[in-house]
Amino acid sequence: MSRRLTDLEILRELEPVAAVNMNRHESSTTEWNPHDYVPWSRGRDFAGTGGVDWSKEQSQLSEVAKAAMITNLLTEDNLPSYHRQAAKYFSNDGAWAAWVGRWTAEENRHGIAIRDYLLVTRGVDPVALEQARMQHVTNGFAATAEEEDRHKTDFLLSVAYVTFQELATRVSHRNTGKVCNDPVADRLLQRVAADENLHMIFYRNISSAALDLVPDQALEAVADVVENFRMPGQGMPNFRRNGVLMAKHGIYDPRQHLDEVVRPVLRKWRIFEREDFTSRGEQRREELAAYLESLERQVIRFEEQRDRRRARDELKRETPAG
Repeated sequence: MSRRLTDLEILRELEPVAAVNMNRHESSTTEWNPHDYVPWSRGRDFAGTGGVDWSKEQSQLSEVAKAAMITNLLTEDNLPSYHRQAAKYFSNDGAWAAWVGRWTAEENRHGIAIRDYLLVTRGVDPVALEQARMQHVTNGFAATAEEEDRHKTDFLLSVAYVTFQELATRVSHRNTGKVCNDPVADRLLQRVAADENLHMIFYRNISSAALDLVPDQALEAVADVVENFRMPGQGMPNFRRNGVLMAKHGIYDPRQHLDEVVRPVLRKWRIFEREDFTSRGEQRREELAAYLESLERQVIRFEEQRDRRRARDELKRETPAG
């Protein structure tokens, strides 16, 4: 299709695809209740604390696990901003509206469950957590640079971004559960990660249909998102510190972003095998390929630096003081 389609035209063309995938999602999802994943009995261990909100010794989580849990929860907490984005770029009618409503309800469940777990187990400082939530949700979800370009297609950018974002969030939740050293937390976060995967599949299928409908336009969106990607938690309090800890300990690092998120999705869409791009699309694909090569080099440098730091830290531990 040579003519560029508007957002409204693309939404109309893809609504049958959205309806099919909405039905697929409802048949694939597992209904669950947040309270079934929270160890309520542990709350009795902190009865009679004398009005003290929290103290460090009450938490059984490592500093890495705390950082990851807080980051994941605050990401889920910013749901009002994500809902506004989805409602703005999708539609208030038909299958699109049904999906936005269902997706929002499921995402909200994640934040409820993770917060209840942290409060009951006294995993983190509840006052600091609430202050961070207030700040992060008040700031909202800022549009990335490519979304501010009015020549781009907002809908295609939105579904491309959230495809990668949902998969990235799944990886982060899954690995956070592992470092908590608590089978209850691991079970909860595996449940959340399973939901995120189903959400990713919905958006990935919509983007795939968009690539068939408007190949060049969809490729532009995909390439712009990959080249400008940032996690939805960007801008939250202590995001840089927590992100460094998470990368250092393999919860979400550049290698995982490239090999477990970006490349699998691009392969699924057959970005580098398709033959339906125009010369303009071919040029954009070459630019994307060059960016991925650059990103691979950045990942290698990160891994080398991390290995050197680990070696130095290990040497310090083995060297007697004095």
